[in-house]
Formats: sequence, structure tokens, C-alpha cells
Amino acid sequence: MEVKVGYKQTEVGVIPEEWEVKALGSLGPFVTSGSRGWAGFYSDRGSPFIRITNLSRESIYLDLTDLKSVNLPPEAKEGVRTQLQEHDVLVSITADIGIVGYVTSHVPQPAYINQHIALVRFDSSRSDGRFVAYLLASENPQKLFRASTDIGAKAGMSLVTVQKLRVAFPPLPEQRAIAAVLGDVDALLGALEKLIAKKRDLKQAAMQQLLTGRQRLPGFSGEWEVKRLSELLEFRNGANADKHAYGKGVPFINVLEVITKAHLRRSDIPGRVLLPRSSIDSFAVRRGDILFNRTSETQEEVGLASVYMDDETVVFGGFVIRGRPECACIDATYSGYAFRSPGIRSQIIAKGQGAIRANIGQAELGQVFAPLPSLAEQQAIAVVLSDMDAEIAALEARLAKTRALKQGMMQELLTGKTRLI
Repeated sequence: MEVKVGYKQTEVGVIPEEWEVKALGSLGPFVTSGSRGWAGFYSDRGSPFIRITNLSRESIYLDLTDLKSVNLPPEAKEGVRTQLQEHDVLVSITADIGIVGYVTSHVPQPAYINQHIALVRFDSSRSDGRFVAYLLASENPQKLFRASTDIGAKAGMSLVTVQKLRVAFPPLPEQRAIAAVLGDVDALLGALEKLIAKKRDLKQAAMQQLLTGRQRLPGFSGEWEVKRLSELLEFRNGANADKHAYGKGVPFINVLEVITKAHLRRSDIPGRVLLPRSSIDSFAVRRGDILFNRTSETQEEVGLASVYMDDETVVFGGFVIRGRPECACIDATYSGYAFRSPGIRSQIIAKGQGAIRANIGQAELGQVFAPLPSLAEQQAIAVVLSDMDAEIAALEARLAKTRALKQGMMQELLTGKTRLI
């Protein structure tokens, strides 16, 4: 294969002529990992203790939302060896191997690592720590991590293996430039994630206000009705089929779909089941039907509701209860929000029973009370909440597109296929 001008063929592929293939250890880094002796130092407050759960494959920057703490006495030697410094590179070396983290000034000091993480500290005059973190998180080094895994009773990777990893390094100024560009993209991703979280919080607040009548939309007044679900819905348990019937036939709603989506559409339903024609008619779901999951491993998920929003014929499974409105007094879109609101959810959760799994039946659901505004007000509330959902969905699509763009940039910049000016 002909190599274009300005590039050379190496053991790690075609790279720019100015780049060098080096083992991480050849850069003279300080490499260590935490020990197993931290249990005696755990504390409700103290210094951050970084674990694999604080690392992410989505970003090299540490997730500090769920931090454990340790309180080290002054004489503890582990505090000297494993204390983090800004620009340190972290790599998970057990279980989910090769997750990379980078220590910034946002990590409170002092901070320490456990035995499942390797710490690699580079000389800033020879290499840029942030560049190395991005490099190790990219596609080719990740393949090398997986290929170098020590398979035994528990998959792991030694510190020697980390140092032997051979990758392509550009000159230091180019390392810093690449790291800065990727850092800007990560900053945009972080801003989008925070904005999405804020929009979700605003939606939850709006639901709490609008679905309880604490806040009324302009043009609406008057008292709401409060009705039992048994007065509003006709309940039916779902179809049970032989295990050989699954995978073919009509679309089939099971518990997972009900738990996942407040508004369920045909495109959200991957499963199928083969049923007789009479059973299809009996267990068909139509637009506006409200589906509840009958059973769950956790009390918090039992009785979660989802409303079916399409006209195409689907059926529902034995672990699902169908609630069919007996009047034209419930708006379908509104019900998808209302039946997941805190007021109704707290009643359903309280009625869930079971020592091993939480369960709920038709009788218990029928005793749940639902505040109900007029149909016109329901529809107005549904428009407000749907608009908020659409805005969140657009931001999530932008986030996914930016993440894909970042992956493409990493592949280009970290292999030298694209050079910065």
C-alpha cells in the first residue's frame, strides 16, 4: 500500500512523519494503583476516594456526583503514594478494563484511588496528560487494552501491561493543540448535558404544578373532579402464551415497554406473539388505553403506566393490566403524564405488595384516586408538557450528534489523519 507524502508506515498504522511510536513507560511516568487496605479509612466526610464508578466511557473527565470519602490519619503511607495531582491519567485495570479518566483542578484535593485504578503521572515537559487521556480513550488503544487483558479468575490488567502499551505520539505542541480542541467539544457536551438536566427539572416542576391544579393555565378555573380509577377505567389482565409462540405474530406489549415509556407507540414495541384470532380481539390495545405493569423487582416501578398512542393493532402480555377509558373524559396524551405524576404514583406504590417481587392487581388499581380537570384543560396541559418533551428530545438529539462528531474527531486527530494548522 502506497503511503502518502508526509506520512510513514509503523506498527500502529500510518502516522505523520513527525510522530513517534512509543511505549507509555518510555516517557518515564510514575505508575501506581491503590491498595486493598482502604476499608478502615472510609468516612461520611473527608477526602474524595475515586472508584471505577467515577470513570466513564463517555468522557475522560471524572464524574463527581457519587463520591465516596476517606479520612486518612497523617501517618498513613497510602496517602503519599496514591494521592492524585492535576493532570494525572487514570485507567481502570479490573472488571470493566480500560476506562480512562483525567484529573483536573475540579477534583477536590487531596483525593485518592482504590486498587481497581492505575494512576499514570507524566512529566509535563515530555507529554501532555490530557492528550494522553484522550489518546488512551480512543479506538485503537482501547483495542490494545482488550488484547492485553490478563484472563484468570477475574479479568484484569497489570501496571506493567499499562506501561508496555505502544501508541503514536505527536510533538508536544501538537499534543496540546489536539487536547484543547477535544476539550472544547467536551465542554460543549457538558453544557448540553446540564441544559438537558435543567429542562427535565423544569418539566418535573411543571408536572407537579399543572397535574395537581396548584397552577392553572390562563382561561381555566373551577373545581376538578376526583375519581377512583375503577370509575374511569375498565381493567383487564393480559394474554399468556406458550413460550414457542413468541417471536412471530402480532406486536406484543410487555412489562419493559410499559416501564420505559409514558407514551407508547408501535415503533417502541419490538416483541411479537402468535395468538388465535379470538385472543387477538380480546387482548387488543387501542389508542388511549392505559397499560400498567403488574409486577416489578422494585416497589418504585410497580404499576407504572403507559398510554398507547397509535391505531395499529397490538396486544398486551400477562404481566400487564389494560385500563380502557369508559368515557370520553380522559385525553390520551394527558393521561400519559397524569398516571406517572407523583400524586398517583405514591398511591400505586403504597398498594403494591409482595415479599420478593412487588405486585399490584386490578382491585388495588381501582382504589387509586385521580384528580381530573375538564377535557379542554387536560388537552391544554398536555400541549404544554408535550412542547417541553419536544424541546428535551431536540436537545438529546443534538447531544447524540455532538458525541458522534467527537468520536469522529478523535479518530482523525489522534491518528494524524487530520492535522491541525
